[in-house]
Amino acid sequence: MQTLQVALGERSYPIHIGAGVLTMPELLLPHVRSSKAVVVTNTTVAPLYLDRLRSTLESGGISVLPVILPDGEQFKTWETLNLIFDALLGARCERSTTLIALGGGVIGDMGGFAAACYQRGMPFIQVPTTLLSLVDSSVGGKTAINHPLGKNMIGAFYQPKLVLADISTLDTLPDRELKAGLSEVIKYGLIRDPEFFVWLEANLDKLLVRDQDALAYAVHRSCANKADVVAADERESGERALLNLGHTFGHAIETGLGYGEWLHGEAVAGGTLIAAELSCRLGWLNAGQVERIERLFARAGLPVRGAALGVARYLDLMSHDKKVQDGRLRLVLLQDIGRAVVSEVADSGLIGAAIEARCT
Repeated sequence: MQTLQVALGERSYPIHIGAGVLTMPELLLPHVRSSKAVVVTNTTVAPLYLDRLRSTLESGGISVLPVILPDGEQFKTWETLNLIFDALLGARCERSTTLIALGGGVIGDMGGFAAACYQRGMPFIQVPTTLLSLVDSSVGGKTAINHPLGKNMIGAFYQPKLVLADISTLDTLPDRELKAGLSEVIKYGLIRDPEFFVWLEANLDKLLVRDQDALAYAVHRSCANKADVVAADERESGERALLNLGHTFGHAIETGLGYGEWLHGEAVAGGTLIAAELSCRLGWLNAGQVERIERLFARAGLPVRGAALGVARYLDLMSHDKKVQDGRLRLVLLQDIGRAVVSEVADSGLIGAAIEARCT
């Protein structure tokens, strides 16, 4: 087991990473300060890991209220969020009751948003069970639900008390979900860690066959990168925006196609290649670097082209992006492999050309 710390002063918290940490009461129980815990999960994860988490909690005398939601990005809505509130109110949960999110990014985002809102804030713990949530969404306190006009547009920054990252949960993860998670892993190499990108080029095949040592290293290195960025910029006023490489284009793909048609990591992969194409057209990346990026995503079994929505539709959807300031679109682009920047590209024609090149 390895432990990282997200350094946020009084809101600091540990990330415990390892196989089997879900069944280690000594890691979980000190962060549950009430006699009752609410476990928010979904219909896919509950049969696999709810009993395991329940046993860990009950070993410390903590009763468990499970809230089992439907599974899928299309359920990341107000209506589903209200199911959590209904359960909390129906069980007379107090402000001190701990809410634990057991699942992937959708469950983590919705559980965290519910925890931020219920009685203006209740303790919250992340127990991620997908590669994407292990390396990205469980760390940093971003919580949200989707809106028909834009992904993750309604939410709050709300930090967990603990992230319990059990890599053994990846044993039951479908291949498509594993590959989608690799998109966020590759992202860290592209935006700030070129040595990690080289390591991924050398070790991707091990990740695809779920070599436990390789997975543990990739999760730890990704979380370390995320923790450093979050500690420096908790609320995304500067450096943290770089974590959104590929996301502006990717969110447009998810919204334009309908939530759940492409997995988040798949959309981010397609979006990252559009961003790389635009970076090349700006003279920052050369064609060889774009090909190198494309090759790694392709080896991971991820899209290297965006969805064919049409330039006008992309630009319209991207106008709702959270990085828009004073009506100007700001994109995360690459000046090199391992160096990302937030840039205002005023020339919509240049953006459109990159979209056309990568989406038709």
